[in-house]
Amino acid sequence: MTALSKGANLAVDAAAVRVELTWSEGPGVPDVDASALLLTAAGRVRDDGDFVFYNQPQHASQAVSHLGKQRDAGTVTDTLTVDFGGLEPAVERIVLCASADGGTFGQVPGLRLRLVDEGTRAEIAHFVMEASTETAFIGGELYLRQGKWKFRAVGQGYASGLAGLATDFGITVDEEEAPAQAQAAPAAAVAPAPVPAAPVTPPAPVAPSPNLSKDEERLPVDMRKRLDLRKKQVAVSLRKHGAEGITARVILVLDASGSMSFLYSKGVVADVVERMAAVAAQLDDDGEMQAWTFASNPARLPDFRIGELPEWTRLHVRCGELSLFGGRKRKKGLVEGQVDMRAVGIQNEEQKVIAEVRDYVRKTPVPAPTLVLFFSDGGIYRNAQIEKELRAAVEEPIFWQFVGLGKSNYGVLERFDTLPGRRVDNVGFFAVDDISTVPDQELYDRLLSEFPSWTVAARSAGIL
Repeated sequence: MTALSKGANLAVDAAAVRVELTWSEGPGVPDVDASALLLTAAGRVRDDGDFVFYNQPQHASQAVSHLGKQRDAGTVTDTLTVDFGGLEPAVERIVLCASADGGTFGQVPGLRLRLVDEGTRAEIAHFVMEASTETAFIGGELYLRQGKWKFRAVGQGYASGLAGLATDFGITVDEEEAPAQAQAAPAAAVAPAPVPAAPVTPPAPVAPSPNLSKDEERLPVDMRKRLDLRKKQVAVSLRKHGAEGITARVILVLDASGSMSFLYSKGVVADVVERMAAVAAQLDDDGEMQAWTFASNPARLPDFRIGELPEWTRLHVRCGELSLFGGRKRKKGLVEGQVDMRAVGIQNEEQKVIAEVRDYVRKTPVPAPTLVLFFSDGGIYRNAQIEKELRAAVEEPIFWQFVGLGKSNYGVLERFDTLPGRRVDNVGFFAVDDISTVPDQELYDRLLSEFPSWTVAARSAGIL
């Protein structure tokens, strides 16, 4: 084993390594999280998938993984593994980072990085780190040099936090909006003379559909047509399950954790919202839907009204914001009712939003049952707390329909149907690899397969 000083390096002959970040826990010591950035020869990430951390614990190549924390006699160890043989050719450097939550690294005693041979579990090297006001830290890096992997002890801190560190390696961090005058056209710009337009015959008005309400008729024509068809498909699904004419309050819950960023940026979540609008329009008498978003913290979104779908989606569905590195200061330029997503955070804390939705339903009773449509891409680790909340909710007029969006580790949600000790089964779950490829009718059939049978069981049990 080798004790390294700051800036020292050595060759790594192991085929795979464990990177163990250790420190001593105690009163006033902030929580610390290890992470890794996979960089190309340009020293930049290719996309947010090249960031491996507790909420995105495995790289797509399977070569870099975050194993999580272990505690032993007052010492905490957070571990990453790197399989050099599985790395993509484009990856030439792996930066081994850490962030402190609730304090600075100067408050973290005994901070040390150990490099261990994954095969033999023998220590290759260790590096004792010193810090003061930093809230993010690069402990070391693995880098490719002339076809061989090496390790360097870095020990570089960032008082600007994970945001400052991330910016250096190509991850985009939200900037404050530029002043309006900076976006205006230069004063000297001259508009071209208008060209007389040929007479245009106005299009014939589109006849309203008897299946749409006045509020729904406010939608753009293409969206209106999709809604009309989807409402019919929802009705077909309900009829298949013997629930024709049933009404319900519909609540939408959207995972906004860091690993969901790709689904937001590609418009997948916005499309999910539009498809769920048809469920609310068909089931809910007033066509309204309450909505929450969550990650480390839950946040209630403004109530959703069908006629406001395009604007609501634009303002309240996180549009590609990774928000891994936002500060606590409220972002400028937010309109009234718009949630500052940086305050929502990045971690999966499903139990918090479940508790908040339960509290809302208790405080605002309605004659109809409540159907919660809950979308998440997994990464669930608060299994005991989630189970406690959902077991307590058995006696409440709520059915929880969870939909997995193609990642992994859905934990207790996958097992809930088999868990004993409940008077009624109040939870449904299914996962899809790519929800955008699932036809509407199939999606609604799966989404509404268990809710009707729950209503029958809940009435028999006196819950409804």
